[in-house]
Amino acid sequence: MANHDDILPVEVVYALPHTQVFKKLNVSVGCTVEQALTYSGILAQFPEIDLAKNKLGIFGKFAQLNTLLQPYDRIEIYRPLIIDPKDARRMRAKIKISNP
Repeated sequence: MANHDDILPVEVVYALPHTQVFKKLNVSVGCTVEQALTYSGILAQFPEIDLAKNKLGIFGKFAQLNTLLQPYDRIEIYRPLIIDPKDARRMRAKIKISNP
């Protein structure tokens, strides 16, 4: 049986426009981001996640697949931007001006 010091509690989160997926899991010390994502089952649940394309982070800071996890890390899977944030802001401003 594994020692409690050998187990790391971590979370995996993935946000879609109308739902958020939040998975808690326990992984072994030395586990990488990629291993935790595979173990969580989120890649099978959402086949559109492409680890070669989707950016990943831990608490809002970009992380690599080979990043070693720390206790209570939250692995975040980022979706690609659909529109440039500057363009989106301009479009909202234009709509606001035309519909006061």
